Amino acid sequence: MSLDTAMSKPHEQLAATLSDDLTRVNAMIRARMASEHAPRIPEVTAHLIEAGGKRLRPMLTLASARMCGYDGPYHIHLAATVEFIHTATLLHDDVVDDSRQRRGRPTANLLWDNSSSVLVGDYLFARSFQLMVETGSLRVLDILANAAATIAEGEVLQLTAARDIATTEDIYLRVVRGKTAALFAAATRVGGVIAGVDEQVEQALFDYGDALGIAFQIVDDLLDYGGTDAIGKNIGDDFREGKLTLPVIRAIAAADDEERAFWVRTIGKGRVEEGDLDHALALMSRHGALASARATALDWSERAKAALGHCTEGPLRSMLHDLADYVVARVA
Repeated sequence: MSLDTAMSKPHEQLAATLSDDLTRVNAMIRARMASEHAPRIPEVTAHLIEAGGKRLRPMLTLASARMCGYDGPYHIHLAATVEFIHTATLLHDDVVDDSRQRRGRPTANLLWDNSSSVLVGDYLFARSFQLMVETGSLRVLDILANAAATIAEGEVLQLTAARDIATTEDIYLRVVRGKTAALFAAATRVGGVIAGVDEQVEQALFDYGDALGIAFQIVDDLLDYGGTDAIGKNIGDDFREGKLTLPVIRAIAAADDEERAFWVRTIGKGRVEEGDLDHALALMSRHGALASARATALDWSERAKAALGHCTEGPLRSMLHDLADYVVARVA
C-alpha cells in the first residue's frame, strides 16, 4: 500500500480498492434510473445520486461480499439496490422535513416539487425490488424487504417523537436503528449471504453494520451542532425542527427548571428566537451532553470493530475496521 493510500480516509481506501466494482455499480444505477416515458425521473435521481455522496452503503455491500470470497456478479445488483433504497429515503425525508439543502446543494423538492420527490422515491423503491429479485435469492429479498419496512417505521417513529421532550434514549435508539442502522446492517449482511457464509459470519456482518450505523447516526446528529465534517449541513436544522437527538435528550435530562423551560419553548413548542441555538449549545456543553454522546458513538464503533473478529482477515477487513473509527472522527 502506498503512503498516499495509507494516509487517505478509510472510505477513500475502500473506494480505491473497489473501484472496478463501483464503476459497474454506477453504470447499473444510471441504466436502472432511466425512464423512457418520464424524463423527470432520471433528472431528479441524478441530482441526488451524483451530488457527491460517499457511496458508503453500497461499498459496505461490495466490501462484505469480496471479503467473504464472492466472485459472482450479483454483489453489483445488491450494491445498486442499497443505493436506490438510500436515495429513495432521502427524497422522502427532504419532503417530510421540508429541507432546502442536502450535500451542500438545493434539495430535489426545492428544485422541482414535493410530488416529484415522493413519486421518484417510490420509483426507486420499485427499481430496488426488481434488482433484488434478479439475484434469485429469497434470503436476500427477505433481508432487504425487512430493512425497507424497518426504515419506514423508524422515520414514522421519529416523526411522532418530534417536539416531545419526554422522548427517552431508548426511543431515540429505536429511531436510529430504524432510519439508519437497518440499511447499514442489511448492506453488510447481504454481501455475506450472496457469498454463502455460515450463520456466525452472517450475524457478525449484521452486528458490524448495525453498530456502525448507530455510531454514524449519533455522529450525524452531533454534526448538526458543528464538527469537522459538517460541510454541506445547515447547522442547527435538527434544533429548529424539534428533533430529539441524543445530546438534546441528555441535556434535557440534566436540566434545572429554568433550562427545562427553555427546552419546552424551543423544542417542545417550536418557538426559536435569535440566539437560542447558541444557548442550546451552551447548555449541552454545561452538562457534557455533546461529549457524552460522542463517547456513546465511540462505544458503538468499538462494538462494530469487535464484530469483525468473526470475519476473514485481510485488507478489506482492516479497511472496515478503520471505517468504524472514521465515522466517529468526523466530529472530533
